[in-house]
Formats: sequence, structure tokens, C-alpha cells
Amino acid sequence: MSTIISSIDPRSPAERAGVRTGEKLLSIGGHDIADVLDYRFFGYDPDPVLVLESPDRLGRTLKIKKPEGEDLGLNFDTYLMDAPRPCSNHCLFCFVDQMAPGCRDTLYFKDDDARLSFLMGNYITLTNLSPREAQRIIDLRISPINVSVHATEPQLRSTLLGSKAGGESLEYMRAFGAAGIVMNGQIVLCPGWNDGEHLQRTMEDMAAWGFASCSIVPVGLTKHRQGLAKLKPVDRETACAVIGQVDAFGAKCLKQTGSRMFFCSDELYIRAGRPLPDEDYYEDYVQIENGVGLLRSLITEFHAALRLEDAPVSASPYTIATGVSAAPFLRELSELAADRTGVTGQVIAIENDFFGHTVDVAGLVTGGDLIAQLKGRPLGDRLLIPVNMLRHGGDVFLDDLHVSDVESALGVPVTVVEQDGFDLLDAILGRK
Repeated sequence: MSTIISSIDPRSPAERAGVRTGEKLLSIGGHDIADVLDYRFFGYDPDPVLVLESPDRLGRTLKIKKPEGEDLGLNFDTYLMDAPRPCSNHCLFCFVDQMAPGCRDTLYFKDDDARLSFLMGNYITLTNLSPREAQRIIDLRISPINVSVHATEPQLRSTLLGSKAGGESLEYMRAFGAAGIVMNGQIVLCPGWNDGEHLQRTMEDMAAWGFASCSIVPVGLTKHRQGLAKLKPVDRETACAVIGQVDAFGAKCLKQTGSRMFFCSDELYIRAGRPLPDEDYYEDYVQIENGVGLLRSLITEFHAALRLEDAPVSASPYTIATGVSAAPFLRELSELAADRTGVTGQVIAIENDFFGHTVDVAGLVTGGDLIAQLKGRPLGDRLLIPVNMLRHGGDVFLDDLHVSDVESALGVPVTVVEQDGFDLLDAILGRK
């Protein structure tokens, strides 16, 4: 834990009050500061009183003049003011355990930190949460908390997570729900393990415990599973059955509470060979970060953007490279754009040789697979790729190749497209 102030934002309340870098933040408003949650919560109040300690251990008290909600402007050595909590589980379906060897170290780190759930939207299992930390979440009214649930039968959850605490930590969900803490859930569906009657019990328990929403996503299996539990992929029959089960329970929740609460991911509809639901189904896309409605949102936005085009557009031919599952949808949008604007292009589905062909999403396509499968093919003058192929905020693929490496190997400029229908159309029309 480090509450030593590493820098201070210019013109911030802390700078105006005379806080100095190198000082340690001990408390705000009489409350000890352990990490970023304490800092955010107690620093929210107007005119807080800070207790600081200098490097030579001299203490002082300082009152900060600021309105409620304005950040103090203090920065620390790490974002959490602490090290991230690593995951202590051994989940049967863990994707990190199925990573190819030789990737960068950060791809093998598994976090399970409640603070990152609140601050960054990460999903956590609650298995490494202490009673004190759970009570702090309740006392500070920390919401929302995103929970990887998977099953609510204690023994089954413990087995799936590879941890005795899997069953024990269900009590935290009950306590959070009773305290009014907003919880969003995720269920990774493993055929033969947590589907059927187990899925039904899980949905019923989560509804009773007050979860706000939950996504059901198919287990992701790579070719790197040597020594791991035998799991089956979600096939067409299973996907159809799960969609029917989830939609039936969701309709019941909708009638009782005004929300479906439970939503199947786009991947399940694709595997079932079923059309995506209409936009209203997704309830403002409450689970879009888990791939629920991602394609529907993209399609809706693209159609809205296309309606604004009323004349032919002059732009060079292009290629869109994407995952196998999204390719048919993007092909349809590309054809619509050509009909409306005259700009022509093609969509190429990239098979995932890096992880295995059971992995078909765009976000796990590597630079190496792009180069291997596109090299020597006519690509037009531009290559468009979705932003989720890259490390967040950067230009690096999962195999550590950079966008510039792909450009150099293929001899065409690469345009990175946001997960947004308007941005996709702009890229197709050469406006990016």
C-alpha cells in the first residue's frame, strides 16, 4: 500500500491548498485512507480536512476548499494506491490458462480485485474478499459491483472456480443485495456443467438476490488446453436450448420487474443460427461490455449513419478484416454502403490459427494471423480492422505485433475502427 503523493494536478484544490508531492496522505475527514476507494469516497465531500505526513515523518492538518464531487487532484505511485489483487481461483474454463506460450507477461496475470470492479468494470468472483472488505463495500455504498457468478449451487460453484471459497462467497452476493448494492452478473456457460437445471437455479437465485442484470456467454476454448479439464464447446443445439430457457425466464422477470435481467450474448445467437433480437430487447445495452447487443448496436448505428448519406462518395476500395463470427454481419453492411454510396470493398474472415478455430471473435485475432492470411491477396488501398483487436489504448496485438508491422508486411495502410456504426461508415468512406 502506498498513499505517498507522487504528483498533484495543476490548478487542483490540493495544489491551491499547498499539498506537496512526497507527502503521505493519512486520512480525509477523520477516515484512514487505505487505497483508492477510500480516497475517492471520502474525498468526494466538500471542504475535507486532510492529515498529511512529510518524508521526515512530520504531520500536519490541512483543510481543502472545494465543492462536493470535485476531485482533490492527488496522484499516487499506482492507480489503486496498492498492488492489484491476483486471482486465487483455478477456474475450469479460465481463458488465461489457455493462452499460447510466449506472450507478454501481462496477458498471464489474472486479477480478481473488487476495487477494479467498481472503478474499471472488471468482473470478480468475490472469493478473495475478506469480511472486512465486504462490509466496507456495504458501508461505502460502492456500486455497481460486477460479479462472475457462473453457478449458485455452492458445491458446483466451488468446482467451477476450483476454490472452496466459490460456495462460501455466495453469502456476499446475498448481503450485497440485501444492502441495496447494485450487482451485474456474468455466467460462462459450460455444457454439461452449469446449464439446464443448474442454470435455472442460478437465474432464480440471482433474481431473488437483487441482481440488476446478467449476461450468459459461451465458454471460450482454445487449442492450448493440455492438462486442463475436458470441456465441450457450445454447439447449435445447446445454444438454441439456452436461448429458449433464458428468454423464458427473462420474460417472467420483465413482467414482474420491468427488466429482463438475463441476456444471451451475440455469440450464442450466432451459434444457434438465429437472428439477433431487435434493439428494444437489450434495454439500453446494459450488458454490452460482455458482448450482449454489440452487433445490434453496430448495425443500428450504421443504418442511422447511412441514412445521412444522400450522394455518391469518392473513396478508394478497401478490405475489412474481422473474426469469423462477425464477418457475415459486416459483409451485409459493406454491401449496403456500396449500394448507397458507390464505395466498394470486401470483408475477409480471419481464421484464428493462434488460439484455434473454435475461437471466432474479432477481439482475439492476432497480427500474425492477419499477415499470414492476407499477404498476397488484393486488399484494395486500405485495410480496416476493429479496435478490439488491439491492446486497450494502444496499437499492439495479442501476439505483440504492432499495427505498423501489419502495414509493412501487407503494404497497405491500416485504419483502426471503433466499435461504432458511425465510425465504421466513416472508415469505409475514407474519412478517417
